[in-house]
Amino acid sequence: MGIVWEGVMPAVTTKFNNIDELDLRMFKINIDAQLDAGVHGIVLGGTLGEASTLTDDEKRILTRETVAHVKGKVPVLINIAEQTTKDAIESAKKAEDDGAQALMMLPPMRYKSGDRETVAYFTAVAKSTRLPIMVYNNPVDYKVEVSLEMFEQLLQSCPNIEAVKESTRDVSNVTRIINRFGNRLKIMTGVDTLALESLLMGANGWIAGLVCAFPKETVAIYELQKVGRIEEALKIYRWFLPLLELDINPKLVQNIKLAEVYTGLGTENVRAPRLPLSGKEREHVIQIIENSLKSRPEIPDYKAI
Repeated sequence: MGIVWEGVMPAVTTKFNNIDELDLRMFKINIDAQLDAGVHGIVLGGTLGEASTLTDDEKRILTRETVAHVKGKVPVLINIAEQTTKDAIESAKKAEDDGAQALMMLPPMRYKSGDRETVAYFTAVAKSTRLPIMVYNNPVDYKVEVSLEMFEQLLQSCPNIEAVKESTRDVSNVTRIINRFGNRLKIMTGVDTLALESLLMGANGWIAGLVCAFPKETVAIYELQKVGRIEEALKIYRWFLPLLELDINPKLVQNIKLAEVYTGLGTENVRAPRLPLSGKEREHVIQIIENSLKSRPEIPDYKAI
């Protein structure tokens, strides 16, 4: 099972209806918008997907429904975020059975694992599955960093660990990874506000957040920079930055779901304990969204590049 680690892969939000059930109709509306924009993969059950609130059955439904809906146009990935190695191995097996083409994988949840434990955890899961794996390295939010030395061990023993979602928020880490591993470890930038910078430094692609509400702008930035049309990419990126900053915020799920409402690609329904934005916080996010929509740039025909 192969996957090309490049391009824009949205970390899609999970849609809920007014009685807190999966809203597959709205979910598929958003997926169709992503496909129409030309994304290169779909990532389910990440932070934006409210993974920690989803039941096992809901994760499996999302995987199966997405695989059936995209019909092979792009690969479907699902995130593994479990507390035990046993559960992570079981989740990987279910993902493979349900048709996922690859896994995104966080270190163990809740328990702050040490370096040796983290390597052992990733190794055990990788050896249990045929699926390619992208390690989600986000020490800012999840408090465990996968160092270059740890990647060295993982890459030597686990050929199906193929990529990293680079979310350390240190753009120079892109160069460190390339200098250390060359083409062996593909780099998918995972921080919206450092996306273009990371791509220009050599990252292969972008696991994106605001793409959920603005798919065409996101893909356009990637495609334009890829062919060296940097000024055009920069113009869109500079317009986009106030929106992208909504992603590096504890309320990123609520922020992005509110943006999806404004672009017709979602609802504000979140799963408790999350609640929709209110008060001055809501007013601030609405102002950013509305100001951005008023100055929304014209997008070049990036599909013809």
